[in-house]
Amino acid sequence: MTLKRIIFLGLLAWLAVGCGEDEPAKKIDLDKREEISLANPDKAITYAYLPQYAHTVSYQRHHLVMEYLARTTGLKIRQVYPDTFDQHMDMVGRGLIDITFSNPFIYVKIAERYGARAFARIVEAVGRENFRGQIVCRADNRSLKTIADLKGKRLIAVDPTSAGGYLYPWSLILEHGLRRKDFAEIAFAPGPGGKQEKVVMAVYSGKYDAGIIREHTLDILADKIDLKQIRVLAHSRWYPGWVYAARQGMDSGTLEQIKQALLALNLNNPEHQPILEKAGFVGIIPARDSDFDPVRKLAEMVAAEGTSSDKSWPLPSKDLKNWQD
Repeated sequence: MTLKRIIFLGLLAWLAVGCGEDEPAKKIDLDKREEISLANPDKAITYAYLPQYAHTVSYQRHHLVMEYLARTTGLKIRQVYPDTFDQHMDMVGRGLIDITFSNPFIYVKIAERYGARAFARIVEAVGRENFRGQIVCRADNRSLKTIADLKGKRLIAVDPTSAGGYLYPWSLILEHGLRRKDFAEIAFAPGPGGKQEKVVMAVYSGKYDAGIIREHTLDILADKIDLKQIRVLAHSRWYPGWVYAARQGMDSGTLEQIKQALLALNLNNPEHQPILEKAGFVGIIPARDSDFDPVRKLAEMVAAEGTSSDKSWPLPSKDLKNWQD
């Protein structure tokens, strides 16, 4: 039996099964077509917390905020998790992040590059509208007593675009007369996420002499290391705190709903208290773009001193690449 005959008989058998006595064969007219439109569910509003810590910390701190916003506004809101500061900025520019919660240095960048606009900023758990960075070292490092003692030492910071974890304390170092060339090594913690913790761990383990972090990072590590082994060498000045901003082109009505819901959070409200405490806020206040002009001036000052904020300098140390969040 030829192959063609086998195929022909197989088709006949299939047709016999497919068309019973009660179901006569139907002629299909291929000239008649019907357009089928795919379902287009409502697009969720995307919310992202700049990945200064591991993604698990981002979720733990902000999932109650997400639930509150969705419940209060009736909007579909979901949290997204960029791996790096650069990816966070890029996603804002591409419209993949609608609401961004970031440090002020990242904010001034996405405002300039992509037209993002601030609408609120936080009051931190210490009751301040501003925040600062820290320079930390091991408690038993007797060679470090002042900022001047950093000369010739190995320094690690969070990221070139980190405010508390780089820009604020680095400007303090510049004010004390030190420059990039005065250090044996300067590195930034590798991603994705958890960079603040990695700086502390790099100092704790002795891989680096000193590290630059934002204040309150040590609190995150209280159950992981003996904090008595870490000493704060210096604090930066206070600068504007973390900011909520909306991407360019976001619907103004939707944005206003989210803004008013955030501003309504009240620490004295029993329902709001766990939301704010988990996020590390005391409250949220209105903000405008001009609030962050001091950060712009600071960035210009640092750039004028010859310290690039581009991530290509300095490169992360090779021995940190395998560190995990």
